[in-house]
Amino acid sequence: MELYELDVTQNDTIEEVISTLILKHKKIDVLINNAGAGFSKTLEQASFDEIQWVTEVNYLGVVRTTKAMLPYMRKAKQGRIINISSVGGLVGQPFNELYCAAKFAVEGFTEALATYISDPFNIHLTTVQPGGISTEFMNNAISKTVTEKGEFATGEYAAIFQKYLEGVQTRSANSENSPYQTGKEVAQIILDIANTEQPPLRVRTSAWAEDFTKLKTAADPDGRLILESVKKDIL
Repeated sequence: MELYELDVTQNDTIEEVISTLILKHKKIDVLINNAGAGFSKTLEQASFDEIQWVTEVNYLGVVRTTKAMLPYMRKAKQGRIINISSVGGLVGQPFNELYCAAKFAVEGFTEALATYISDPFNIHLTTVQPGGISTEFMNNAISKTVTEKGEFATGEYAAIFQKYLEGVQTRSANSENSPYQTGKEVAQIILDIANTEQPPLRVRTSAWAEDFTKLKTAADPDGRLILESVKKDIL
């Protein structure tokens, strides 16, 4: 296994790693945009620096790595780009408006790019939409909600946020109806997508995620219909 360090908010580190890999292996078959960070805070409470950070890590990082990778995949006439999104990329959730906005952007970016990249260049794009993964992701997201005074949401939002936090804790503890999967479970789904000849545009990773997003996905579960419709109407 080879590990290379990069920062998805810094173009030079992305380009350096990709150049190193291309020089060594001549091509890159799969790009998995997995970098991301949760964020649960009211819009009023969030600073503009925090808003910029959430957007940089969760959305613009995907744009940067994809932009850097596309010329090589296009030249090779093959590739898989798998963007780790979230059910929050389909359904807005309380106290997650900034995180959801970034993930909604990932969904739109992926869908639009797929309309003209997939067929002529054999580059397939997929967004993966977990409900939650049993890592430190949620704990880190909640920790960023604490103010310098050690408080969570304050003022008129405090009671609403407390109810939200209790719900998160209850769902985490309920193994029979938990939105959370292990990282290994989600990784296996990503591996299957990478090895699929005609991967879908969108994939939920659990029954919970399917149920949570069903009002948005029932008519076109894997996104293939919307892609074909847009290409027929516009291209």
